[in-house]
Amino acid sequence: MEEKYMLRAIELALKGTGSVNPNPLVGAVIVKNGEIISEGYHRKYGSLHAERDALSRAEKDVTGADMYVTLEPCCHHGKQPPCTEAIINSGIKRVFVGSSDPNPLVAGKGIEILRQNGIEVVENVLKDKCDEINKVFFHYITTKTPYVVMKYAMTMDGKIACENGESKWITGEKSRENVQYLRHSLTGIMVGIGTVLKDNPRLNCRIEGGRNPVRIICDSHLKIPLESNIVSTAKEIKTIVACCYENKEKETALKEKGVNIIHTPEKNGKVDIKFLMESLGEMAVDSVLLEGGSELNYAVLSEGVVNKVMVYMSPKILGGNGKTPVGGKGVLTPDEGFKFKRTSIKFIDDDILLEYEKEV
Repeated sequence: MEEKYMLRAIELALKGTGSVNPNPLVGAVIVKNGEIISEGYHRKYGSLHAERDALSRAEKDVTGADMYVTLEPCCHHGKQPPCTEAIINSGIKRVFVGSSDPNPLVAGKGIEILRQNGIEVVENVLKDKCDEINKVFFHYITTKTPYVVMKYAMTMDGKIACENGESKWITGEKSRENVQYLRHSLTGIMVGIGTVLKDNPRLNCRIEGGRNPVRIICDSHLKIPLESNIVSTAKEIKTIVACCYENKEKETALKEKGVNIIHTPEKNGKVDIKFLMESLGEMAVDSVLLEGGSELNYAVLSEGVVNKVMVYMSPKILGGNGKTPVGGKGVLTPDEGFKFKRTSIKFIDDDILLEYEKEV
């Protein structure tokens, strides 16, 4: 029964996807006499945490009840007061916890406070499943840099475009819809200036009720056109342009149109990726979807900041000398290749989605 209630808490937690960043996804279920008497989840950044949300919605007395929560209850004052305080005052007698919280402000302290106040705590209930939903948060809270997801679509022969540059559409409609949910769930989306000049994208989220990601453009020399879709919508969707060469006139014009500028050191003639990631972390950008071209993909891989790779593969073969997903100078031997471990294979109509995570 413990697993049943924790699975429900996970289901609830996921409802906060796209709304709580940079906070974690958390769900809570209150059970008394074998019956769920209340549920809650962290709905939006700054709103009630899952435990307080569940307690506030309880229509029956929770005294002596059990609480199932996907993440260790917080014990510090942030946007909200400590959840441990609310649990203790409620009369809950036992708390089942999925994941431990790596946040140094919590990290075991929440569980200890509950126990000190006579509440039984059962740890690590469906821990792997609870950990899975908060990989972004765990990475961000411990490194202060974004969790980076590299995404690309390619054919069976490893091409992302035809030799003439034509790339619409490599994958099917369902795969493209899936990417929109990725844009909704991750805080930022990053491309290189080459993609902007070639495709003039909007990089917005095109699902009903979706959240637009913060748009990040790596543009060493500030080549981005003032009339581009990105710049013309910068007052509606937060937009950051990262550069490493000064162009005060262009910079002033971009700022007037609502664009934020990040100056990074120059590295091999390009934006310093690690510096950029640290800067984004300071701006509470906890995650980045990388939809760049092959050159930016290689640069980011070379800096070792990619945490996950998502490969959408279509049942097509293009042939010729079309571009591949990763360019750059490449490595000299297969053993030097960037190594990842496969975590899942999913079928999306005729396409295949391969997911990999960085080997640690």
